[in-house]
Amino acid sequence: MNIYVGNLNWGMTSDDLHNLFAPYGEVASAKIVTDKFNNNRSKGFGFVEMGDDDAARKAISELNETEVSGRKIVVNESAPRQEGEGGYKKKTFGGGRSGGGGFNRDRGGYNRNRGEGNSYNRY
Repeated sequence: MNIYVGNLNWGMTSDDLHNLFAPYGEVASAKIVTDKFNNNRSKGFGFVEMGDDDAARKAISELNETEVSGRKIVVNESAPRQEGEGGYKKKTFGGGRSGGGGFNRDRGGYNRNRGEGNSYNRY
């Protein structure tokens, strides 16, 4: 079972996370998510993987909303990522989509005519 652990102290390491869950059963992996653009600083959440679902459920029920390193942590079962979720989406400015937005005024940019009922943006 994959477990989400949130609201972690930024000083907590993956080893600390592993040691937190070890009393409940075998921990296959424990990883704190870090920000690679900010000196690998913790993002305040991580994931723990446990092979035994019963041990994982016990760990979730006993650790959720407990205080660890001065923070009340959130622990729950991690939902599997759906196809197409996650990652970054490329934002288009103008020409990529129809119907407006962006900087291209001909296609509905910032000073577009919004119809006769409105008295603003009439340039």
